Amino acid sequence: MPKRFILRAGAIVAASALVVIGAASSASAHVTVSSPDAKPGGYAKLVFRVPTESDNTSTTKLVVSLPKDHPFAHVGAQVKDGWKVEKKEEKLPAEVKVGDVTLTKAITTVTWTATGAGIPPNDFDEFSLSVGKLPEGVDALSFPADQTYSDGEVVKWADVAKDGAEAEHPAPTLKLAAAVTPVAAATDSSDTVARWLGGGGLLVGLLGLAFGLRPRRAAVQ
Repeated sequence: MPKRFILRAGAIVAASALVVIGAASSASAHVTVSSPDAKPGGYAKLVFRVPTESDNTSTTKLVVSLPKDHPFAHVGAQVKDGWKVEKKEEKLPAEVKVGDVTLTKAITTVTWTATGAGIPPNDFDEFSLSVGKLPEGVDALSFPADQTYSDGEVVKWADVAKDGAEAEHPAPTLKLAAAVTPVAAATDSSDTVARWLGGGGLLVGLLGLAFGLRPRRAAVQ
């Protein structure tokens, strides 16, 4: 096989791999929320994935805000080694009926503060809540979060997408449906788009490889 064909094949495969890796990493850089068992009217485990988007600072604090318009009657926070957890309760503007319970106050924020090194640069960790009951007749719940770095920088994940464009710092959002499967609950919409784009880039690269390696016909004399 001619050397130029081998070099062309290597370049195409490498470029395709970079498309896939780049798309996946950009989609996974946000603070997100997922759930393996979320169903309207039931209890659920919420998992917040927190990446440290820095080469030289660590994540030392995470504050998650819970929806006040759809408060939870129960909020249990994960206890983690190396982190102190605090739950803040507030009086609600008006009474809210949740199942058989009428709430006048509810947990509105949960804060994890590092007692050690926190989440190292370019690594991630997960923080969980057990909540219930989830509201019925609601498509999604938003959980704005504040991420504090060791140098004092605070990133507020609270933006809402407008006109179909992705927000710069989107609020962690959990989509609800009548029956949520673990795969559907854990899949972030931006991650799904990235996978499609990455797959498309790989397909284009492979097609280019196929055409590039196709034997040339001898020129007609």
